[in-house]
Amino acid sequence: MRAVTIRDGKFELGEAPDPVAHGDQVIVRIHAAGLNAADLQQAQGTYPAPPGWPEDIPGLEVAGVVEQADRDGTWAVGDRVMAVVGGGGHAERIAVPASLLLPIPDQVDDVRAAGFPEAFSTAWDGLVEQAGVRPGERVLVTGAAGGVGTAMVQVAGFAGAEVVASVRRAESHAAVRELVPGAKVVTPDQEEENGPYDVVVELVGGEDCLRRVQWLNPYGRILVIGVGAGQESPLRLFDLMRVRGRVLGSTIRSRSTVEKAVLARRVRAGLLDALAEGRVSVPVDSVFPLEEALKAYERLGSAGKLGKVVLRME
Repeated sequence: MRAVTIRDGKFELGEAPDPVAHGDQVIVRIHAAGLNAADLQQAQGTYPAPPGWPEDIPGLEVAGVVEQADRDGTWAVGDRVMAVVGGGGHAERIAVPASLLLPIPDQVDDVRAAGFPEAFSTAWDGLVEQAGVRPGERVLVTGAAGGVGTAMVQVAGFAGAEVVASVRRAESHAAVRELVPGAKVVTPDQEEENGPYDVVVELVGGEDCLRRVQWLNPYGRILVIGVGAGQESPLRLFDLMRVRGRVLGSTIRSRSTVEKAVLARRVRAGLLDALAEGRVSVPVDSVFPLEEALKAYERLGSAGKLGKVVLRME
């Protein structure tokens, strides 16, 4: 099969062995796959694939059809499915535990389905499961124009929160504002004046990101999801103590299959109807055929994206 592989820190398009299903795994013929910052980090050697997943093929979310069903018959050949995977998504086929798969609603095409699993699972897990966001709370999402950012904005709004989305590029403000009725879109230098916040979603990182603890309401939470701008930040502990605050962190890739399966069930129950009915959506920045995968990674690493970058396999 054709696949993107990582060789000496660089992406290459070539051939790889077809996957073989073991245990409860399903073989999925991939039609489209989302790109994520983790793909770039894997190539740099800072975010390796967890055990049991391809070590040299990037890709954390896929959409396609079941080509070989699992032995228990949970899924049938031809079923349209999508999933968060531990790696190997940027290829024509992948073996996935049956418990990780989600059905693709009929109303959703493969490209948008490919951008849903990782971004919206991350948003649901972080905001709902960990931060416990509640109706009427005020949520700040930093770096809100990217794939995970647009998902965070929508899940916060879906949960009934007031949303403040921080987006550096003014030309993206209108599109982000349209994601959630009533959302306020600001530039990073306007974040403080639009506080205080009950939840701050940190998608950028960097040495000063935890200064935002000063803008929390009592019992506020800072949820750290992305650290592309830097992995270390000082924290004034008294500021955290003063508001009785919490700093939370999350990543999905390194979790066990059981943990991922639990999250998949919760996302299915909490968000799949909303996706089918258009109450949440997957903004797509750009789509590249597999033959132009290197251009897709260049776009992923560039500024000014709005939503997901997606590879099409067919």
